[in-house]
Amino acid sequence: MNIIELVLDEMQEMMGIQAISIVENPAIEEDFVALKTQKVEFATQNEEKRILMGAALIPNKPIYRRSGEEEFYVYFSKDTIRKASELFFQNGNQNKSTLEHEAELQKLSVVESWIVEDTEKDKSSLYGMEMPVGTWMISMKVNNPDIWENYVKTGKVKGFSIEGYFVDKVNFNKQEMEVLEEQEAELILSQIKAVIKKDGRRKSGKRTELESYTDYPDAVKNNAKRGIEMNAEVNNKCATDVGKIRAQQLAQGKPISVETIKRMYSYLSRAEEYYDEGDTKACGTISYLLWGGLAGKRWAESKLKEIGQL
Repeated sequence: MNIIELVLDEMQEMMGIQAISIVENPAIEEDFVALKTQKVEFATQNEEKRILMGAALIPNKPIYRRSGEEEFYVYFSKDTIRKASELFFQNGNQNKSTLEHEAELQKLSVVESWIVEDTEKDKSSLYGMEMPVGTWMISMKVNNPDIWENYVKTGKVKGFSIEGYFVDKVNFNKQEMEVLEEQEAELILSQIKAVIKKDGRRKSGKRTELESYTDYPDAVKNNAKRGIEMNAEVNNKCATDVGKIRAQQLAQGKPISVETIKRMYSYLSRAEEYYDEGDTKACGTISYLLWGGLAGKRWAESKLKEIGQL
């Protein structure tokens, strides 16, 4: 069964956690995240003050999901959990809560939030809750008498469940890489138009030459070749035409212009976070190699400094 990492899509206006739901069995719904099979229950931190405490998200914990006939697991990394917890407050969602992800509730507020950094010294351990490092813990103030008396005290609700928007990291990385490559395509087109326009204005009829280089190391060529081979194994589904053309150019040792080297360095610097050496089928990995990989980034940086362009 597949295991998929969920991440924040920072390109979207609606992202992260929109509300906290109090539920009997935390669940993951289709369009938002809610932890269904979590067995973590919240503790009645202070009955007189009506404060509940519990885990909102636990890092690297497989969570069962089903979409139609497809079954799989999803999980959140420590980094994603921390970012999501911060974004929850930045967006002012601490007063948004629901009952079983259906009824909106009033007078419930998240009044405390922290990330577990030490399992033994963390506040949660005082209440017998053994949470791993990286867990997002919250305390919720319940000023709604009906909810407290008829749901909390009766045990009808037992834990917290988040509602929010996340994306599949694999597809997200592919989309991000495609955006970066489209930017490269637009720049290349603008450069070609500029050269044509400049040539058209030259009365001498001489061709404008662009300075180019072929002294990139074999490691760059080999990375491009490897990227081409890996892409072929996944039916060439990764990278745009620009990335594929760039790979052929590098693999064959053809000359590349100064502007191309600049874009190569910029692209590889930004796309490096999507490269995973251990995942040979990931589009982030394949696309990075098509552009020359880490060797390409290092050579481009060195060349630009050599010619005074960086």
